[in-house]
Amino acid sequence: MIGEDPAITPAMTLAAPAGELHRSLDWKGAFWASSGVPAGVLLTMGGIAATIGQPSWVVWIASILMGFIQSFVYAEIAGLYPHKSGGASVYGAAAWLPYSRFVAPISIWANWLAWSPVLTLATSLAAGYIMASLFAPDAAIMAWQIKLVDLGFVRPGLSLRINAVSLIATAFLLLTFALQHGGAARAAQAQKILGLVCLAPLILVGLIPVFTGNLPREHLFPLLPMLRDAAGHAGFGSWNGYGLVLLMGAMFGAGWSTYGFETAVCYTREFRNPARDTPRAIIASGVLCILVFALVPLAFQASLGLDAMLSPSIYDGSGVAQALASIVVKGLGLVASSHAGVLIANLFIAMLILSLLLIVMTSMMGSSRTLYQASLDGWLPRYLSRVNSHGAPTAAMWTDLGFNLILLLASDYFAVLMISNVCYLAFNFLNLQAGWIHRIDRGDKERPFRCPTWLLALGCTFGFVNMAFMGAGADVWGAGTLRNGLIALLLIVPVFAWRHYLQDKGVFPHALVEDYARNSDGTMTRRAGWLPWLALAGCAALIAVTHAFALHHGAPTAG
Repeated sequence: MIGEDPAITPAMTLAAPAGELHRSLDWKGAFWASSGVPAGVLLTMGGIAATIGQPSWVVWIASILMGFIQSFVYAEIAGLYPHKSGGASVYGAAAWLPYSRFVAPISIWANWLAWSPVLTLATSLAAGYIMASLFAPDAAIMAWQIKLVDLGFVRPGLSLRINAVSLIATAFLLLTFALQHGGAARAAQAQKILGLVCLAPLILVGLIPVFTGNLPREHLFPLLPMLRDAAGHAGFGSWNGYGLVLLMGAMFGAGWSTYGFETAVCYTREFRNPARDTPRAIIASGVLCILVFALVPLAFQASLGLDAMLSPSIYDGSGVAQALASIVVKGLGLVASSHAGVLIANLFIAMLILSLLLIVMTSMMGSSRTLYQASLDGWLPRYLSRVNSHGAPTAAMWTDLGFNLILLLASDYFAVLMISNVCYLAFNFLNLQAGWIHRIDRGDKERPFRCPTWLLALGCTFGFVNMAFMGAGADVWGAGTLRNGLIALLLIVPVFAWRHYLQDKGVFPHALVEDYARNSDGTMTRRAGWLPWLALAGCAALIAVTHAFALHHGAPTAG
């Protein structure tokens, strides 16, 4: 009963279940397991380009560099708990629990709500690529759907429906689900094979314009936000209040993709040598993401230019594959309509589809382990801690699958993405603050990797910067996005209350309580005092102020 009863002892806690994950990975396995993250650029690149205009390539570079700096904080706190799975949110929650039993589970819940919908988003986009390749835009099958439920009260135009895209995406989801049952090591091996095949086109499309010099200056400059007139025509705006809101909305959207390689620390519990493998895995993943997230949006924008980026198919992502394929075809000196050009374009799109399945595998591996560890630690229902004979958290994986089969019925996947991003940046804030809380409360505990203090402070600052992006920029992606995301965050309260107070009778599992630093009298260490609460108050105030700023300057709606 942490919070009210600081003198709790392990003897008063619940025993951990017998099933455990297997220590079968090294840092290279985790690198390949998280190698699907760069494919996240395909999910949001079109939308961000169609929202901010020509500064979008700079947004991507700034965002991935922020994500890389933040990852060093995650690497330190992951090393404090080499016996835990589930990723950065689990290690961050351990910092917050001595101060509040309700703040801590929000970090884990927010991280899962952010990562799990990747299964829906990536499989639906892959299905969209297939539909666009097989059928003309005006084909009857493109418009066919069966409407099930109207969700207009959540967001105008949102509903649950069945269509061809959702059916193909479901098949993709079931395929990747089947590959996960052999445990992390076998799944990582499958990801290695997919990764070698699928990362190649992303790296290729980023490098071709650099080597050919096909980077038209007029497509990249001036770095002014896009402004639409009353008739909807696009032009260059200025860096006034409206332009700053657009920029913050773009940074908000990019963070969902660029920060995601922190999933590499989800596998700490499955590393053979956690002290060595944890920092190596996240840093190697970060370097890969810097390469892809910096080069691919640059090549994409240089190829299309502002006018082409405003196509509806670019905003919703369905036309991104064809646009990237044209870069490769042109770079190879082929005519797009020739047999060779068509063949290369179709092969490239097929490889992009595989890269999307790669990020689905990455997401399922990471998000299911978050559910698994949250169950062991007493945050989520007990059944989620069950594993199969291969050490795969099958109960958590089935939960992920069922949740996403419902999301696949949603009529607006981008709305789902940006609501989940509110959750993701909330997790990001709590975890970056957990870095300094751990440093204060557990400063003398052995750390396999110790983040330089200046980087720790910069990561803490970026946590607040991301809250400003969220407060001002969330509703750029649709009215009510911030509100709906915050409501989704609060859904953890009844879930946690049911587990903790009804299932566990107010007692935390031994697996959780044994992790906390204690004073000589047995009470829990809270050396940070009121500082965590001050950080939360500052976060709430910052969101309120920046949201008001966006409303005052006429917060735009994307698309």
